Amino acid sequence: MTGYPAVSQPIPFDLSGYPGRLAVVCHDAGAANLILAWLQSAPHVHAHYYVQGPAQRIKDSLQIPGANAPSLMQAIANAEAVLSGTGWQTDLEHSARMLAREQGKLSIAVIDHWVNYRERFVQSGQSVWPDEFWVTDQDAYSQASICFPGQHIVLKPNLYLQQQLRQIKSRETSFAKSDVLYVLEPTRSNWGNIQPGEFQALDFFMKHRGRVGIPEHTRIRLRPHPSEAPGKYDGWISMNKQANVVLDQSMSLVDAMASAHWVVGCETYAMVLAMESGRMVVSTLPPWAPPCRLPHRQIIKLNQLLS
Repeated sequence: MTGYPAVSQPIPFDLSGYPGRLAVVCHDAGAANLILAWLQSAPHVHAHYYVQGPAQRIKDSLQIPGANAPSLMQAIANAEAVLSGTGWQTDLEHSARMLAREQGKLSIAVIDHWVNYRERFVQSGQSVWPDEFWVTDQDAYSQASICFPGQHIVLKPNLYLQQQLRQIKSRETSFAKSDVLYVLEPTRSNWGNIQPGEFQALDFFMKHRGRVGIPEHTRIRLRPHPSEAPGKYDGWISMNKQANVVLDQSMSLVDAMASAHWVVGCETYAMVLAMESGRMVVSTLPPWAPPCRLPHRQIIKLNQLLS
């Protein structure tokens, strides 16, 4: 594909030009949210699922019919094309792309973020690219075109984002939204220090939150990432009893975001959702961390506000 597609109008989700039987393989939440939203809008698609971890929990919560295939190999053997995520927590999706290549099946991979594009397709030193890369916005399309020159890159509508924005709007009330929602994520780096990066960012935010106009005693709700273990932040909350910090108990991210005025975090996708819903969004990455890789200019970089 060449050129840069115009997306001023929504692009309908359409699988009419693809094989009829589809193996859906994903583990991490990001791609699972995108893929399952697409399949909800296309009930005619005959999908064979092999999902695990956060993806399985999302599928169950959405009550999408269809049990997991007995094995990954069987899911792909019974399909004509493979639609996979590009998460980092397991090698499940990498293995799916390997099997698709071995069996001569069309392989489609969904990139759900704006970071580590090439690294998503490498496991144990082995790189396996799909036949098609699917992305959901112009920034991702541009970046994928640079990272995968000459490859088939397809821009698809972000139905998950559209659904979430509608739900946030329906849950908003007339009450002033005045608290902070901190959307957490594992940074997978300590940036040369002992403490994990996500905790360094938390401490940096607490020390400098006044720079973005957040009053000292504003309530701060911490919402862990779906991949994080329960209780991970309990110790940190206990050590910050003097601050108005609590663990977010909302049933969903939409519920958590509906009552927030500020949404802060490092560089998680939830920050983009918050930005699109009109919240003030702040990246809490400290000055000694790599720059925030989200391409959206509306996101305030707290480390850039220090004199």
